[in-house]
Amino acid sequence: MSSTCRDVDRLYHRLACIAEKEFPDIVEQAEIRRDRLRLYIIDDSFIDVWFSRRIPCKYAFHWERRHLDNTVYRWDNASHKRLERLETFPNHFHEGSQYNIRLFKPRETMENTLRTILEYVRQLIKSL
Repeated sequence: MSSTCRDVDRLYHRLACIAEKEFPDIVEQAEIRRDRLRLYIIDDSFIDVWFSRRIPCKYAFHWERRHLDNTVYRWDNASHKRLERLETFPNHFHEGSQYNIRLFKPRETMENTLRTILEYVRQLIKSL
């Protein structure tokens, strides 16, 4: 995973292609911004994908839905001191709110991690 985290710009391009080509039923558009990749979702929500350019392999996938149903979903590896006992620390998942923390382990590549996250998004949107 470390080699894919070094070249952030190329990674954003690969992830944008995966989102648009493999998930056209839920991703309307992928937009590469200066500091992140934004995926526009069919329900008027969006996912911001962010990788640190200073700290190797620091990431966050943030699905913003507060304007729709007051929920937020985030898969990240921020080292929250209160989560040190979590089995997958520092990796974790905020499911629906900042305070509902679940175990999360990224896949072997960030490309496959995105696929796992977009499958989750697809299933949740279909259940609404």
